[in-house]
Amino acid sequence: MRNFDFAPLYRSTVGFDQIANMLDRVLTAETAQPTYPPYNIEKLEDDSYRVSIAVAGFAEADLSVEVREKALIVSARKADEDERKTYLHRGIATRAFERRFHLADHVIVTGATHADGMLHITMERQVPDALKPRQIQIASDRRSIDKDVVDAASVN
Repeated sequence: MRNFDFAPLYRSTVGFDQIANMLDRVLTAETAQPTYPPYNIEKLEDDSYRVSIAVAGFAEADLSVEVREKALIVSARKADEDERKTYLHRGIATRAFERRFHLADHVIVTGATHADGMLHITMERQVPDALKPRQIQIASDRRSIDKDVVDAASVN
């Protein structure tokens, strides 16, 4: 695997460190992505999203949802179970996990619900008014046009 040094990029640019960090994160990511726990990402509306994570066996107290440095971090740690239990087959995985989702600019987490073994996290993109596209009205200034036009009757 190749390693890239982004230090020259940091020295010659201002404000683009997020792009370099993203490239560094992508290039150094493990080739085998974790598959536990399974999740879905849904687009509810144009600027509304929901991440649904299967968290069977975890109580609300075992789950943690946090937003830090433009990343949504969902983690779970199961409290120590009663060691007196003897399992003949243990197919429900309740191992600890941490799942990270990188959030785009202006995406904020608006809520989280836990029901029926699913953790649903809703997000919304809220673009500030200053960054939204806006239509500029074109006004015609008749006075400047009239000033430059010579009346044909006065010339003749």
